[in-house]
Amino acid sequence: MTAAFVFLAVIEGWLAPLRALWKGVLPLTSLLIGLIEIPPIIQVVLVCLMAWIAVGVGLEVRRHKDRFFLFVFTSLLILSASYVLALYRFFWNPFPVEMALFLGYLMVLVFLRTALGARRLELQKIFNNRLHRRAMRALDHKEIFAQFSGTLKQGSILVCTLNNHPELIEVLKPEAYVAMTNLYLQVASNFLVDVGAYLEECSGESLRVLFGIPVSLLGSTNHAVKAIRAALDLTKRLDELNTECDARWQQRLDFRIGIDSGEMMAGLYGGSALRQYSVAGPVVEFAHYLCAACMNYGCRILVGPNTYEMAETTAEFRSVDLLERQSSRRRVELYEVLSLKNNLSLERERSRDLFWQGVLFFRSEEWDKAVEAFTAARIFGIPDKALDLYLERIERARRGDEQLMPEQSLLTKMI
Repeated sequence: MTAAFVFLAVIEGWLAPLRALWKGVLPLTSLLIGLIEIPPIIQVVLVCLMAWIAVGVGLEVRRHKDRFFLFVFTSLLILSASYVLALYRFFWNPFPVEMALFLGYLMVLVFLRTALGARRLELQKIFNNRLHRRAMRALDHKEIFAQFSGTLKQGSILVCTLNNHPELIEVLKPEAYVAMTNLYLQVASNFLVDVGAYLEECSGESLRVLFGIPVSLLGSTNHAVKAIRAALDLTKRLDELNTECDARWQQRLDFRIGIDSGEMMAGLYGGSALRQYSVAGPVVEFAHYLCAACMNYGCRILVGPNTYEMAETTAEFRSVDLLERQSSRRRVELYEVLSLKNNLSLERERSRDLFWQGVLFFRSEEWDKAVEAFTAARIFGIPDKALDLYLERIERARRGDEQLMPEQSLLTKMI
């Protein structure tokens, strides 16, 4: 609409006085006859481009002050470009483009005064740089916006933490530690937002993102599958980042990921001065505990049973433990994510299957067969802490020690 109005103004000759005035102030006035006119088709392209940029960028800028200064700066830049072209004997009338810029800026101001525009501003305040632009556009609906007051939503939560914070703090200078941590947070958060996650927390302690909340992206309704795929890709990116960290600081990131899926209480939390869209509930707490338990089981990625059931056909898993709370008899299986479906090597697949046989023998208290299966499942040269834990439990069971091990005690409290 902006471009159409500009073309109408040019056709009707409304901008002719400005064009004549501008020719009078250009350099080499006495040689204007020798100036080469910019082809009209280029003017048409520039007008359409400026109208699109003015509206698109204007809607993305949060503060009116920043939007105004950007408008003024761009306007001066257009005039300067025309002036410089005149020095090289090219005449370009800047006012159609200036008019497209002004009308685009005016349309943005009018739009932001409407109810839809006000909601968009509020969404920018809440989700600025934390949510993909396509997801932001999906949130531009009144019924979704109303849910921010609080609602139960199904989704998956991914928690990623660094487990070697104490070692890094001890050996690195404060500036180097912060720089290394920020590099990790930047790479991980940018990637997760790009694949459709909502960046709910990004701090020195942990990185926490949501899939399927507040809205699903790219038409995917299986948030657990998205979370599993993102976690596997994230480990590859962070392994590549470790190469850079090793070269710059001679240190590496020891990261672990916990994922759980289910119903969470989502809404805007906080006071009037600082509000954030967040989630709460047992699913959130259990994801944090899964992330912490990765160290005990020697896993990179650990997920709960709900996530496993939703993504069973997407990835290769290994059951590492079965927890049971005696008071409720509730049983919860924990799974290590190994790779995407059908991406395991023959040796890893054989090891996974033998490990599962050992787990079954262990649960039926056939200790000798369990030890034989676990021993056969070991891959030479590759540490397997989960396997070592089972062998240790077998020795404890043979001695008659039925007390829960530390990693079991920690997680049993959560179920």
